[in-house]
Amino acid sequence: MKFGYREECLAHDTGRRHPESPDRLRAIRRRLSKAHGVEYVAASTAPREHCELVHDPAYVDAVAEFCADGGGQWDADTIAVPATWEATLASVGLAEWAIETALAGASGRNTPFSLGRPPGHHAEPDEAMGFCFFNNAAIATEIALEHVDRVAIVDWDVHHGNGTNDAFYDRENVFYTSIHEDGLFPGTGAVDAIGTGAGTGTTLNLPLAPGSGDPEYLVAFDRAIRPAIERFDPELIVVSAGFDAHERDPISRMRVTTEGFGVLTDRVRSLASDVGCPLSFVLEGGYGLESLADSVYMIHDVFDGRQPLEPAAEELPGELSVVETARELVVER
Repeated sequence: MKFGYREECLAHDTGRRHPESPDRLRAIRRRLSKAHGVEYVAASTAPREHCELVHDPAYVDAVAEFCADGGGQWDADTIAVPATWEATLASVGLAEWAIETALAGASGRNTPFSLGRPPGHHAEPDEAMGFCFFNNAAIATEIALEHVDRVAIVDWDVHHGNGTNDAFYDRENVFYTSIHEDGLFPGTGAVDAIGTGAGTGTTLNLPLAPGSGDPEYLVAFDRAIRPAIERFDPELIVVSAGFDAHERDPISRMRVTTEGFGVLTDRVRSLASDVGCPLSFVLEGGYGLESLADSVYMIHDVFDGRQPLEPAAEELPGELSVVETARELVVER
């Protein structure tokens, strides 16, 4: 794969005990050093006006001033230092690079994956939260919509991407789907939140019960996400790729395995091929350094030819009725 990466993203220093640390990118790069066919691209930093495609100008000013004044605690979870401003613009630029590279025809072993931080999917139009300042995937999607008519975003981070959800909630040209742990931060993403106005039916939320793993995620993808996106018929698919649903991640209760992320990758790759559109990945969460690095390596390995192993068939719990509810609300509406 092609990985977008900039050293500026390491300078966003959240402190020794914060889970969203520069060590996340260092761990990924160490693991990828053992992989075949890895290419790094130092994509351009985004101009600040690109952030205003999603975020209020006054909020963008506030982030710039907060960093220039030395940073600190924006909220209980979200921390900045002076270098955070350049890191945020670098992270946005990397996401833009991933999407533009996919639209330019990169596929297969050249599929682009943006390794930026801070992550973005919690960032609201006028507020930072959940480790996020600017919504990388949403901003890059707005750039993509200058070239295509319809974009689908698949968010498999364990937390609901409230910022991305809200950015496109009333839009008919962006399909957003999130598969997340029910009841986890930020507490949004109910199954009946399916969009509003012209965007009704272009949001698909799948809050799965704590403890869900590979079988549940694949049922959600096969029964709800795939048919919904097929009907939407996008010209680009963006994966908001968080890995905190991993069974070894310290801040969630989900049980997705490294192999499971490989199977999900194969599923979304096949979906993109079947609808005839390009595919790109943008890094979100994942806070167990080994499990994060192993999962990114697995995605690269799948695009390098590995066929991931399907989980053994098993009888699934009744909580998966949420998948059927989501299917009824969005796929069959």
